[in-house]
Amino acid sequence: MTDALALQLAEIRAAGQAAAALDGGVRTAALRRFADLVDSRRADLLAANRRDLDEQAGRIEDALYQRLKLGDGKIDALVTGVRQLADRPDPVGTSLGRTLLDDDLVLTKVAVPIGVIGVVFESRPDVIPQILSLVLRSGNVAVLKGGREALHSNRAFMQLVGELNREIGELPERWATLFETREEIRAILDYPEYVDLVIPRGSNQLVRSIQESTRIPVLGHAEGVCHVYVHPSADMAKAVDVAIDSKVQYPSACNALETLLVDGECAAEFLPRFAEVAGPAGITIRGCERTRSVLPDVDHATDDDWRTEFGDLRLSVRVVDGLDAAIDHIHRFGSGHTDCVVAEDETICESFLRRVDSASVFANASTRFADGFRYGLGAEVGISTNKTHARGPVGVEGLMIYKYQLRGAGQVVRNYAGTDARAFRHEPLS
Repeated sequence: MTDALALQLAEIRAAGQAAAALDGGVRTAALRRFADLVDSRRADLLAANRRDLDEQAGRIEDALYQRLKLGDGKIDALVTGVRQLADRPDPVGTSLGRTLLDDDLVLTKVAVPIGVIGVVFESRPDVIPQILSLVLRSGNVAVLKGGREALHSNRAFMQLVGELNREIGELPERWATLFETREEIRAILDYPEYVDLVIPRGSNQLVRSIQESTRIPVLGHAEGVCHVYVHPSADMAKAVDVAIDSKVQYPSACNALETLLVDGECAAEFLPRFAEVAGPAGITIRGCERTRSVLPDVDHATDDDWRTEFGDLRLSVRVVDGLDAAIDHIHRFGSGHTDCVVAEDETICESFLRRVDSASVFANASTRFADGFRYGLGAEVGISTNKTHARGPVGVEGLMIYKYQLRGAGQVVRNYAGTDARAFRHEPLS
């Protein structure tokens, strides 16, 4: 398998070079047609997804099962996102800055694709069209490995790739390749010479397994332990609504609320109001001792709960003494994904936004807004909690890197060295 796989990856690497050289208009046309195909083939996509749902009913965790579902709403969002990407300017070759080093010697920093992007994901079949649209816009190519639980859905989306290739002949045939076995992806991780970046989307276990199994750079987040801190200045009704939406709107998502922090000065007022809504919403609360003094019927929270991504309607609640204590808790137990403060005091909001070291930091808004589509990126290939290259929802910009182009007129370095060296001008240009 190794020799055959190496040959495939070499072909994919060559496809990446061809994709980077495509005219931007071809990429735009491909995106528009891809959106049309997803929209017009939705019946086939939903039928394939129904096969996956029927086969996996009762066999996988509920959180994974919920992520497996497509539905018309998700397809509508996918189509909208792809069309948004098609409407964006082509980023490949964009100048990121020009510097006049000397007369007739100009240095330009240019945006270029990263190359071959490997994406390993669990359950969510809508990941495929998101990734494909992003790599099309950014001039990259994709190596995909989806979970077996979404086999039929993944294949249905890849059939659209075949149609797109037949209709737009300029696209390199191997710009998107789906692998289906764990053995293949394990082998692919041993080829840093062919794959430039790996993005895992799935469980903490999946992400850590990928990170520990390859020399290829990995962009991802291990956990989504997100917080909402309710300050005494908060509008209590607003705070309840933000916290409930952050947890209930899609509890299995990585940007869902996992720990609710409530200031001690407003706990007696806020917690009963929150519990009154949380109970009917199906939320099970695990509280600290101070929380349980206000809500005596809730379960006792352990230290492990503060660092747990539940992925369901369980929620840990802790009473803290002030903004500093809330931020200390977030930095100690959080994962650097998404954290929010609810407060009417603008000084508190600005302090929280400035001091919390997470990929997304909000004031008075649900953590569920941490999403590439909602940020206007068109789609996302994943959410990164890394502090290098890309952070937060990774859209087109996160799949780009840059190179330097120097245009001269025969200049040589020896004229810029030594006692009589010619001086550089280093003047910024447009």
